[in-house]
Amino acid sequence: MKLKITAKNIKLTEAIKDFAQAKVDKLDKFFDNGHAEIVLTVDRKINQRAELTVHADKKKFTAKAVEEDLYRAIDAVIIKIEAQIRKSKGKYVTNKRMPKEEIASLYSPVLGPENDVKFSVIKQVEVLPMNPEDAAYEMERLGYTFWMFLDEESKQINLIFKRLDGTYGLIQPVKAK
Repeated sequence: MKLKITAKNIKLTEAIKDFAQAKVDKLDKFFDNGHAEIVLTVDRKINQRAELTVHADKKKFTAKAVEEDLYRAIDAVIIKIEAQIRKSKGKYVTNKRMPKEEIASLYSPVLGPENDVKFSVIKQVEVLPMNPEDAAYEMERLGYTFWMFLDEESKQINLIFKRLDGTYGLIQPVKAK
């Protein structure tokens, strides 16, 4: 995919160019042709910002990410764009009026009881005490759609997640009856 890179308040090195190009090239699997524009900005050496716009298939996808490291910001913005593209492609498939049987056959390998549960990634994270507002900020800062944290007041593990309508959800444990 053709990429135009713009840098503000930063010297654009070959390493940064190559990294950004490699990440954007991963989006080629979704489109036959298209182009992308990325703006990399450094604010007072604290906030590293990446803003990516992808033009493909008569559609425009845009995302922003702010991190403490420029490479992490590029990674985060690619993840956000890929999620938008996957969501858009999913809508396209379901809007074609596929028969319910065909749709069910697409998901049966995932949903079938005969499948063993396989984990591709197991990640250990330090669960920090914080309030739900801080957890939402941390989740957004990292570009995640959910975040597990230790509630400061209840001292229990909670899970905050981003809903499709842009609001947040909070899962709090309760004792089974």
